[in-house]
Amino acid sequence: MDLAAASAWLIADGSVTYGPVPIASGPPEAETPKGTTVVDWKSRYHHSREFGGVAMHYAVFFAPGGIAVHEGVIDHPSAGCVRLETEAASRFFDTLAVGDEVQVR
Repeated sequence: MDLAAASAWLIADGSVTYGPVPIASGPPEAETPKGTTVVDWKSRYHHSREFGGVAMHYAVFFAPGGIAVHEGVIDHPSAGCVRLETEAASRFFDTLAVGDEVQVR
């Protein structure tokens, strides 16, 4: 994921298999963590405990504090997660497995 370009894509064996797709990420006060991590866990119909039950469908968790790639609006900043439109969120959820590498730059 490239936060500055507001884009994300899926890569397998060094080739882009999907994307780029537009994203929303966190603003400076709730910045999306950068670096290389792995998928920790997934939840298709997750709801945030931190933000009053807000839907985080197709959530793929990759950083401490409940940070995930998930479905959501992309026209304004997130609270630190990476939001994708529905089709992209579904594709990321279906493609990524626990232990897969996640890069955020």
